Amino acid sequence: MTKDKQRYSNAFTATLSGITDLFRKQKNVVSLSDKERLDGKNILITGASSGLGFEAAVQLAKRGAHIWMACRSGIPEKGEQVKKRSGSNHVEMMHVDLSDLDSIVALVNKLKAASVKLDILVDNAGMVPNKSRKTKQGLEEMFVVNYLSKYCLTRLLLDHNLFNNPDNNIPRIIYVVSESHRNPGAFDWDNFGAYKEYSMGKTVEYYGYYKLLLATFANELSRKINSPDQVNYSVFALCPGPVNSNIAREAPAIFKPLLKAVFKIFFRSPEVAVQPVIYFAASPEVKERR
Repeated sequence: MTKDKQRYSNAFTATLSGITDLFRKQKNVVSLSDKERLDGKNILITGASSGLGFEAAVQLAKRGAHIWMACRSGIPEKGEQVKKRSGSNHVEMMHVDLSDLDSIVALVNKLKAASVKLDILVDNAGMVPNKSRKTKQGLEEMFVVNYLSKYCLTRLLLDHNLFNNPDNNIPRIIYVVSESHRNPGAFDWDNFGAYKEYSMGKTVEYYGYYKLLLATFANELSRKINSPDQVNYSVFALCPGPVNSNIAREAPAIFKPLLKAVFKIFFRSPEVAVQPVIYFAASPEVKERR
């Protein structure tokens, strides 16, 4: 087993790796001034009712963007909280259940009906279940939410021409991945997308595998929609590091108090961890990067 596979092979080692990484000397390579504005830009954020997605909504709204919060829950109270914290009324919420492919289609149809043209997509939503579950379409839930929903949403937005890409504007597509994508040793093409039973012991392993699929998709998407001599869309995949969020909400009840304490003490707050997302959304330095 390689060193990376050992780091992310289960929930305990993954948490310990996150703590270790935070104590390493890290150089802050991204920074933005308050002058970097997003006035008039339409931004769709998935998983925006809590954690990193919620904080992205607040900070991007502060920079003048029109925020579309795509969430399964928290409507409308989370949107009202974003308005209050950001001081902006340009915040709207739209329901989507990313485990249901029909719901993703419905979301895109609503955006199209509202004549929304997106400048930025922040595909942030993710989940860690305590065991495998079948979706409405008979697929495995974590596979759908953490990977397939991102493919489907992006493909539908592109197919329906819902990105704002005139000659002088390059839309940005941002995927939140994870360092745990380094854990898998290979792609399982023979069983790609097939439903598989697993329990909590395998959750972190499959989480890393689906994040590998997402990171690979981001790279291939950029190659497909851009040409060697022209950038049509800037596509980014980033790991925010260990974040104090509610992603472990399905952990066994006996471990929840410990995890909550560890996350609060050692992991980054969403306000800090979200900075790479804000940078890739607003920085002029990455305007024509792919």
